[in-house]
Amino acid sequence: MIRSMTSFARGGRTEDGIELVWELRSVNHRYLEIQPRLPEDFRQLDAAVREAVARRLGRGKVECGLRYRADGANIAAISLNEPMLDQLLGAMEAIRNRESLLREPDIMAVLAWPGVTVARAADLTPVQAQAMALLETVLDDLVATREREGARLAALIESRCELLQAQVDKARQRMPVVIEAVRERLRNRLAEVAENLDEQRLEQEMALLAQRLDVDEEMDRLSTHLQEVRDVLKRDEPVGRRLDFLMQELNREANTLGSKSADSESTAISVEMKVLIEQMREQVQNIE
Repeated sequence: MIRSMTSFARGGRTEDGIELVWELRSVNHRYLEIQPRLPEDFRQLDAAVREAVARRLGRGKVECGLRYRADGANIAAISLNEPMLDQLLGAMEAIRNRESLLREPDIMAVLAWPGVTVARAADLTPVQAQAMALLETVLDDLVATREREGARLAALIESRCELLQAQVDKARQRMPVVIEAVRERLRNRLAEVAENLDEQRLEQEMALLAQRLDVDEEMDRLSTHLQEVRDVLKRDEPVGRRLDFLMQELNREANTLGSKSADSESTAISVEMKVLIEQMREQVQNIE
């Protein structure tokens, strides 16, 4: 199934005072580029996040942002370093006795002294597991969105293929008329400068001219490339690069047709082809 590389998904959960929210954004990119944006307590999940995304996506620049919030019951517990506190209070008491100070010590200043308080880090292993499980759910949403957008892109490209094939058929049908018109113009011009025309030599020259103007090969290749585009759109794998290559080949044949055009209508057909190919190419840039 065709997938777009442009998508957004958001999902969160709140339980036991803990809130986790993932925001995933993806845009088109030549390769798969994953950019985790994790809180400090979740930095160790960086590799796991990259692996989880790489299992689900083939191309695109993907930003993975996690927001984490915990209430007071889940923050790190603070305890006193009793030996350090005794030493500090003892030193303060000695200073008071020596200097005859009456002011009581500032409790907050005492707590701010390095080493007096010890923060016991909360065990975030269960929360990290919840975050990874939530990531898989949000990835499901991201992939589904990319697939829906991809289906719309595939339908658009299919419609452009039909229009382009119509132009190919139009050019093929018109080519005999173009060659005959060129033949007649050449005959008339030669008749103006020569009374006795060598019909055999004229036919030889016309055969060479018709060969130079012939675009059957270009038409055949355009039709072949268009059928390949249709077939590629049905594949259940990343096909963006393949489609991009086919757009280049289609444009090459359309340019060749334009260079061989012998009248304004043929030129207009070539221009319309290139417009349709460019429209497809712009959409292909967003396909995984």
